[in-house]
Amino acid sequence: MAQTSFGLLATVLLLLLVVLAEGGPPKPMKVKCQDKKFASCYHKDLFCPVNCPRTCIADCDSCQPICVPQLPPPKPRSPKKVKCQDKNFPKCYHKDLFCPVNCPRTCIVDCDSCQPICVPPPLPPPKPRSPMKVKCQDKKFPKCYRKTFACPANCPRSCIADCDSCQPVCLPLSPPLPTPPTPPSTPNSPPPPDQAAEGKSVSCKNKLYPQCYRQEHQCPSACPNTCEVDCVTCSPICDCNRPGAVCQDPRFVGADGLTFYFHGKKDDNFCLVTDSNLHINAHFIGRRNENMKRDFTWVQSLGILYNNHKLFISAKKTSTWNDALDHLDLAFDGQSITLPNREGVKYLEPNSNTTITRNRDTNSVVIEVEGNFQIKARVVPITEKESSIHKYGITEDDCFAHLDLGFKFYSLSEKVNGVLGQTYGSNYVSRVKMGIEMPVLGGDKEFASSSIFSTDCAVSRFSTTNNQEYDDFKCSSGMDGKGVVC
Repeated sequence: MAQTSFGLLATVLLLLLVVLAEGGPPKPMKVKCQDKKFASCYHKDLFCPVNCPRTCIADCDSCQPICVPQLPPPKPRSPKKVKCQDKNFPKCYHKDLFCPVNCPRTCIVDCDSCQPICVPPPLPPPKPRSPMKVKCQDKKFPKCYRKTFACPANCPRSCIADCDSCQPVCLPLSPPLPTPPTPPSTPNSPPPPDQAAEGKSVSCKNKLYPQCYRQEHQCPSACPNTCEVDCVTCSPICDCNRPGAVCQDPRFVGADGLTFYFHGKKDDNFCLVTDSNLHINAHFIGRRNENMKRDFTWVQSLGILYNNHKLFISAKKTSTWNDALDHLDLAFDGQSITLPNREGVKYLEPNSNTTITRNRDTNSVVIEVEGNFQIKARVVPITEKESSIHKYGITEDDCFAHLDLGFKFYSLSEKVNGVLGQTYGSNYVSRVKMGIEMPVLGGDKEFASSSIFSTDCAVSRFSTTNNQEYDDFKCSSGMDGKGVVC
């Protein structure tokens, strides 16, 4: 009996010791110095002091544990005050209510029950999708062909590569709605005014733009017969407003899309484009305005040098304009070219990959050298209306027939120069003062050439092993001799 009582007492004492041990101070935390600069203390076991058994760090310099003050828990945010804003519940309208504890800052008032109710916090914004990769697939642009681009930030998944500018461009969100067909008019009734004023019908012919491909558009009234569809924006654009255009009193549209004027001087030649494999000079004709310090000028002819070849295109001088007559002069390597007056007729020079095609019966051609350039050239006169508006002073003996031009280049280098060519350079910054009615580019001396086929302008970059001259070539001026006189 005594032994049993002793054993029971021992068990009780043991349990009491365990309870006391568990209720004692917490076991000190072990910490270590982690800085290898203190070799004698690095990774040495240290234990937190009694006054901060679980909140200390190792001071490597003194190699001692030191207490770190424990920050108090943040104060709970006061609940947001909300009100019912619906006057249909007059008993609850504008009554002060407070958000519940479980959503102290994200609640609204249910005016019907006149109670605050929790609403979930707004979802985080979706992660931006990585931009889609696109490539130029047109072999006509060797410098851009198969080059990879990332879509811009404003259209990360809907862009294409524009091989001409060698840049990614956003696709339109949706193609424009087709115009409903106009009911046919009776034979005796005149066409509606808007229909009578409609221009030529044009469409996008590039299959790389499926949203726009083969959609028909009408040329704007400003250019009823000379426009094309920009497949990127899926809209008709006047030829003289496209990048690479040189029209009128020479009005240039650079590769960057900015418009500027370069007046030069009448009866002089200026370098439009100069690169290692291409050089284009323009001959300017014009009239002096007594009230101005400059000439009115227009591009009358081009001298183009490439791959040891020389191509000449000119507008013939004429007093009275007749669009049914052809006013184009063409020559390749000194030999005059005669094209029948029929749209679609082609002149081929297979050894130079050169093609000249009439895109109208008269006065308009497309010149293309595969892998190098394309030029659209059209002969136009100065009309009486234009002369009256701009005070050109055109007389009956000369309507100043000149060239409206559109250039497209496939293999320019980063160092290309010239009045137009410089805008295609990699480091080009426009010198033109923008924001005015007629931004003018100077530099007559910089771009001046001594003759239509000379490469002696100050910015010339052209090099060739064949610098032959035209020995027996007659220009429309009627003057003969070495070279071309226009």
